Amino acid sequence: MRLSVHFEAPADGGGSEAGPVSVGWLLSDPRGGVIYDAPNRVRGAERGSPVAKSASRCPAVLGLEGRLFEIRCPFDLSLDYVRDDFGRPAVRDRLGAASTLRPDRIDELIHWVEEDEWRSPERPTLQLALPYIFVADEPVYLSQLAPMFHYRAEPLPGLMLGGRFPIHVWPRPLMWAFEWHDTTTPLVLHRGEPLFYVQFETTPQHRAVQLVEAERTPELDEYLVMIEGAVSYVGQTFSLFKTAESRRPAHLLTPRRR
Repeated sequence: MRLSVHFEAPADGGGSEAGPVSVGWLLSDPRGGVIYDAPNRVRGAERGSPVAKSASRCPAVLGLEGRLFEIRCPFDLSLDYVRDDFGRPAVRDRLGAASTLRPDRIDELIHWVEEDEWRSPERPTLQLALPYIFVADEPVYLSQLAPMFHYRAEPLPGLMLGGRFPIHVWPRPLMWAFEWHDTTTPLVLHRGEPLFYVQFETTPQHRAVQLVEAERTPELDEYLVMIEGAVSYVGQTFSLFKTAESRRPAHLLTPRRR
């Protein structure tokens, strides 16, 4: 699957950096992979509006939308915040027997941030494990953002915590991090709705981004193993970027052929 995002061309019209940047995506675990949709371009509503001053025709709005891809939620979740018998943060599945997820699977998906690492003691923070990995063979930064163009009739009871990192140096499975502000209100996620956006920064910024499904090659596997779990040993993993870059193979991205 190939998707292209085209930005404005530079005034001088060319150079070796004028071509598109290839960004690959893949799943870290193929089990159950059919439930995880491919990243899709973000498309705002009312694109066909004939009104020149409509937001749907605003160059600034279109320029932002053109840099965003959405990751859709792969399952339905309706969770209450509780404490377990040992006083630790936990969730209770409100759907009960009607839930499409088994209790042990929910436990595998949700990882709690240690309480002393919360930004506020009243705001529990959890991470939803996802298998999406993005990779590139030239400098590309990924920013993970809340889906600001998606309207929810029932707002989330907290904030998604985003982030930014270089996928050419540090490809890793993404997490959806959530800071639960109103713990009296359930966390409800619907399959198929945008869970978050990813935005890619290139050098120079005007370059197009071509998103392709990537092959999980032995070289990529070895590199992923090398950086996996580093956060458990080092407090500031960004300090490892130079070391990781010096050890990476020349090519990590191989487009998948079907």
